[in-house]
Amino acid sequence: MMYWNDGGMNGWGVGLMTVSMLLFWALVALGVIALVRYLGRPAPHGPSAPVPPPAAPPARPTPEELLAERLARGEIDADEYRARLSTLRGGTGDPPRSG
Repeated sequence: MMYWNDGGMNGWGVGLMTVSMLLFWALVALGVIALVRYLGRPAPHGPSAPVPPPAAPPARPTPEELLAERLARGEIDADEYRARLSTLRGGTGDPPRSG
């Protein structure tokens, strides 16, 4: 009885075996990764609570509120406060003193 290639594999057999082994180990690796990710997730505990809408940004203070804050911090005196408040409200007011 005569054997082709002395019973060895030809190029197609070696190539097919290499590709199939690479595919096998790739599938094993993907299966392990999928299993780890699945087991690592927290278990759901019933229906999830609704997510509240994002909070609105804080309202910006009005110019009159800013002026009152400056008076409260002592940055301006009462006379300057009244003059600037009058100007804000549409009056002419006295010009602020320098100092």
